[in-house]
Amino acid sequence: MNKQSMWFLTLLSLVLVLGVYYVTMPNELLKTDIKGTETEKQVEVNVTEEDVLIAMRANRDEEVSLEIEELEKVLTNESSTTEEKNTAFEELKILNLNITKEEELETKVLEKFGIKSYIEINNDNIKVVINSKEHDASLANNIMRSIQEEYKEKMYITVQFE
Repeated sequence: MNKQSMWFLTLLSLVLVLGVYYVTMPNELLKTDIKGTETEKQVEVNVTEEDVLIAMRANRDEEVSLEIEELEKVLTNESSTTEEKNTAFEELKILNLNITKEEELETKVLEKFGIKSYIEINNDNIKVVINSKEHDASLANNIMRSIQEEYKEKMYITVQFE
């Protein structure tokens, strides 16, 4: 992952956090203007299912960014041992591979099933969140099979409908 992508993810995360903060602010703060007088406008917020996936993806990107930052600190720290640096480098490599694989799997689910999804990989566990109102067991089974095709070893895949 290059610096430009990292900055993009950081800024996207910041915008999303500010947006969530604005949406979750108490209504009393929104109704009063600077002078403290009540306004007559009411704010209506429509949250779509796709917004949930975007929020999950932004949270994951933020977690990954923090983890990458910690690993890079270990790599650049002069007092770290060679073993610690090697371990941090291997974890960083696995993390970057997982990010790439998550994006590939999301694209595959979108192309094959026409459904937007959020995919998170942790070791041999894969969590799939589908942007669909109907809970279809056969669809979930097909998605799990499709994802498992990408791996030689057995993966534990869960599919959740939002």
